[in-house]
Amino acid sequence: MTTGTGAGTTGAAGPGLCRGRVVAVTGAGRGLGRAHALAFAADGARVVVNDLGTGLDGAGASEGPAHTVVAEIRAAGGEAVAHTGDIATADGASSLVATALERFGRLDTLVNNAGFLRDRMLVNLPADDWDAVLRVHATGHFLALRHAAAHWRAEAKAGRPPVARVVNTTSGAGLLGSVGQGNYAAAKAAVVALTLVAAAELAPYGVQVNALAPAARTRMTEGAFADLTALPEEVSPLVVWLGSADCPGVTGRVFEAEAGRVTVMEGWRPGPTATAPGGARWTPGAVGAAARALLARAEPPGPVYGARPPTP
Repeated sequence: MTTGTGAGTTGAAGPGLCRGRVVAVTGAGRGLGRAHALAFAADGARVVVNDLGTGLDGAGASEGPAHTVVAEIRAAGGEAVAHTGDIATADGASSLVATALERFGRLDTLVNNAGFLRDRMLVNLPADDWDAVLRVHATGHFLALRHAAAHWRAEAKAGRPPVARVVNTTSGAGLLGSVGQGNYAAAKAAVVALTLVAAAELAPYGVQVNALAPAARTRMTEGAFADLTALPEEVSPLVVWLGSADCPGVTGRVFEAEAGRVTVMEGWRPGPTATAPGGARWTPGAVGAAARALLARAEPPGPVYGARPPTP
């Protein structure tokens, strides 16, 4: 079983970028994941549709959502298989990769999308809700990526270098913060850091890793952002491109996508700097004055989602 070299149609400009590729999408039973799975299938990919079928808060489980999406893909003439394991467990993540290999003989692209919300202000946030949200978003991303990467590394070492792609799902909350979502924002910030590390570590094996911060109306966003009307289907074309062989050299990047707008997000990098005069050690007062001068020259941070504007 191999990933194959050059799966996909490099240089194509329309449907077929992912023809022949095998794509696993987590959390694909509803919302963004469902839209991604359908878009990959329409573009010619064979799809592993993962979904645990939980509620919005992660409670419960049902095989229905994953099987429903598989039925939609098959009804449209595509190929898909359901996977209903918990990707935030080692067994669930490894079986996701195993399902792709056993059913389709390869894995080319992993889209990490699964997640849920348990929103609370920090002083009211139970530790269990912190742990649960970090588990599904951060640990779920890590475990699925780890098992897929182990397969691709083995392929590369066996002389079958893959053209592998990973698309992780972060959020504006992870980039700027979001009031009432300390657990979710922390988890999504972790996804960005994981993306950067994975892109660097896996590049020698032919794996590209990027992250997407989508904005679309789903059951996860309709409560917090009632005025958000962008559709999940408007985000998926970028995910399909990032999951194809058509984007060589694009790795370690974070994109924001909403409706017809795509933005390359630019993260932390050195800004204004000061050095203690004469190589001496700073005093608290002197370093404070220097810090104020630096802040006056620095770009202001973006506003935290949901934060109250400063009083004039």
